[in-house]
Amino acid sequence: MRREEALELLHENLKAENLRKHCYAAEAVMRRLARDLGEDEELWGLAGLLHDLDLEICGNDMSVHGDTAARLLAERGISPEVVEAVRMHNAEGLGLGERTTVFQHALAAAETVTGLIVAAALVLPEKKLSGVKVKSLRKRMKEKAFARGARREVIMECEQAGFDLDKFLSLALEAMQGISDRLGL
Repeated sequence: MRREEALELLHENLKAENLRKHCYAAEAVMRRLARDLGEDEELWGLAGLLHDLDLEICGNDMSVHGDTAARLLAERGISPEVVEAVRMHNAEGLGLGERTTVFQHALAAAETVTGLIVAAALVLPEKKLSGVKVKSLRKRMKEKAFARGARREVIMECEQAGFDLDKFLSLALEAMQGISDRLGL
């Protein structure tokens, strides 16, 4: 599936602009991680872009979120690797057990860290990604009350994808800063 087709599919299924922006951010982070690891940027980008494709269909029901998206993607002939990574990004909600591949760990960590980064930008006076620093993200990781939805244990799966936390935060922040206009930050 080409990116243009993926965007059409995303826009058909997700109407909320904030959810779309989250998907754009996850795509950017996944592309950056793929580049660093020598993986397929298009494939990894598709997983980031489409991972929450079913949120509005599911009504945020985490017991089916991911399965529905995986089914939609499989029906369109998307790579089984992407389908499974999309499904496994919500392994906890679906009761699937542990993620097992670098790709699965990367997607889970990447889509989760976007929330931490956005929250860090929004508490700044200028509310811009350009003002966010890795040092402040590392500090915010230790503050459990900050960006509660950004589950730290999932972000730490970056290590199972081959990145120490600082490198992961740096790459994710760089990727999101690269599309800051699209994110409105």
